[in-house]
Amino acid sequence: MSSALLVMDVQQAVVDIADDGSGYLPRLRRAIDGARAADIPVIYVVIALRSGFPEVGTRNKPLAAIARAGLFVEGAPGTEIHPEVAPRPGDVVVAKRRASAFSGSDLDVVLRARGIDSLVLAGIATSAVVLSTLCQANDLDFGLTVLSDGCLDTDPELHRALVERLFPQWADVVTVDEWVGAVAPGER
Repeated sequence: MSSALLVMDVQQAVVDIADDGSGYLPRLRRAIDGARAADIPVIYVVIALRSGFPEVGTRNKPLAAIARAGLFVEGAPGTEIHPEVAPRPGDVVVAKRRASAFSGSDLDVVLRARGIDSLVLAGIATSAVVLSTLCQANDLDFGLTVLSDGCLDTDPELHRALVERLFPQWADVVTVDEWVGAVAPGER
């Protein structure tokens, strides 16, 4: 199997809302460094909406709320990937228009062009981009791993229920250290 690490929605404004002081960004950095040490591509996914929000329908409650708040407009402050986990030159950054990393993006094209058939998921929020991407990737027959502590949610109880009860039905669920130890033992 050929894998890629997806770092999803770890944008400045999202981190500002969700970071709970638990050391999330340094943990995620370890996952990114471990992937690179093991020659596993790191692909960043960001939510980026057009000015005026033409892609946001009124029946989509979460996106309508984002539009009303004026958030995540392409190029606006806060939409950039957090500097602690920022991409390197040459890294792929995929812009999406919905919760799933696949929705309104060219992620599937990028993955298929690189022969990637297995995904390692990390990001904010567990109950949004991670859940939506996991469901769609499962339907697309990707092998799946979720980094339980490489995901973060504003609702810790919901995060726990997802990573402990739902996600294991579709994916291997491991910690960042367990994953890095398996793919790049010298990087822990």
